[in-house]
Amino acid sequence: MTSTGIGETVVVLGATGQQGGAVAAALRADGRTVRAVVRDPSGSRARALAATGVETVRGDLGDPGSLRAAFSGAHGVFSVQPNSGQPDAGVGDEDEVRFGTTVADAAVRSGVAHLVYSSALTAGAVTGVAHLDTKHRIEAHVRSLDIAGTVIRPATFMEILLSPGTGLGKGQLSFLTRPERAMQFIAVRDIGRIAAAVFGSPDRYAGRTMEIAGDALTGEALAEHLTRAAGRPIGYRRLPGRDGVLGRLAALVDDGRLAGNADLGALRAEFPFLLSFDQWLKGPGAGPLVQALRPTGA
Repeated sequence: MTSTGIGETVVVLGATGQQGGAVAAALRADGRTVRAVVRDPSGSRARALAATGVETVRGDLGDPGSLRAAFSGAHGVFSVQPNSGQPDAGVGDEDEVRFGTTVADAAVRSGVAHLVYSSALTAGAVTGVAHLDTKHRIEAHVRSLDIAGTVIRPATFMEILLSPGTGLGKGQLSFLTRPERAMQFIAVRDIGRIAAAVFGSPDRYAGRTMEIAGDALTGEALAEHLTRAAGRPIGYRRLPGRDGVLGRLAALVDDGRLAGNADLGALRAEFPFLLSFDQWLKGPGAGPLVQALRPTGA
């Protein structure tokens, strides 16, 4: 298998969302041909993609025929599905698994050379948390197929730290990280850049499963970085509650499976562009931080 060259098409799922959008942008920046599978090419997000030089084609994760048509003639496919753990995703756990396996099967039947699947840190074993174990099941299916596959397992997104539920508008970050123990994070932009690098060197990455992260910080360190970036004090507390899904997620952080175990030194040597949290706050995170700091209700 040779390196992907300019002109070889990579199809991106989820290109109107965070991860897929970052992958499409990184591939375009590398000069590659990108085809995005979208539900409605006339929609505003799809039209914005097309304006950047991305080809948009109609496709549905529940329709294998539309996927095979979208994948026709493509060298690679980046696969990411709506997360069944997100209330606004509109999909259940079985839907996510079906979508992920359908994409992989369609890639094989369309003669795609390289499939990159974006999974989760915990996918190496069953956790008992349904929306995480979906990724474990999809990974297993990808590995069973006759296709060169690469699995990336991103750490927790830095972007999540600025979401409304973390409480920054009240001057305090609330998250799963322990105040005194480190958890790994990655900028979504860097997921895209890593995926583009993987497609660019298939011989190097085919068959690999990689945990990816850009920084590791304790809860207290997160608050210190946010305080400097915000120019005003930001406190930290761990999210309360030990019951239900939140409790199981906290336990996975405590035992290390959701905290992340990527070798940051090796990753930085391989991908020098990886952003630290400080760098991200000064760059892609600067605008979202201003929004997150607005008082609740403003």
